[in-house]
Amino acid sequence: MILHPYRRQLAVEYAHRWAYGRNPTFYDYENIGGDCTNFASQCVYAGTGVMNYTPTFGWYYRSANDKAPAWTGVTYFRNFLVRPQHSPGPVAEELFDLQRVEPGDVIQLSFDGEAFQHSPVVVQVDHTGDPSHIFIAAHSYDADNRPLSTYEYRSLRLLHILGYYQ
Repeated sequence: MILHPYRRQLAVEYAHRWAYGRNPTFYDYENIGGDCTNFASQCVYAGTGVMNYTPTFGWYYRSANDKAPAWTGVTYFRNFLVRPQHSPGPVAEELFDLQRVEPGDVIQLSFDGEAFQHSPVVVQVDHTGDPSHIFIAAHSYDADNRPLSTYEYRSLRLLHILGYYQ
């Protein structure tokens, strides 16, 4: 497996294009639990072009009823991205230092301080680590260029995309 560079600009362009709409290629899970991680997966896929079709533990979308849990589930998405083994698909490191955030990364938010419930995609940043200078796009309360500081969260984790294996 070779680690290829993540095409961040493609992920960001996709995020801007679909932040207030829905790509008809993908099901909209808004009314059955939320669409945020589905949207984040679409953005990351736009920057990688590679899915992992491993049953149960992969990261893929074929249809609304044929997808990996990691495609739409906040925790499963994180677990897939930071997996230790080299397998096809995007890979990330989990960080808590917002000074390292880059466009195309995913920031997961916990509103209750216990479980992570939201997966917005970073679309612009100034590298100060100040949440008011980190702008995101998201589904489930659709947003584009929304300052991270406008969310009322208790904790966060940064999924810094390193690239993708193919």
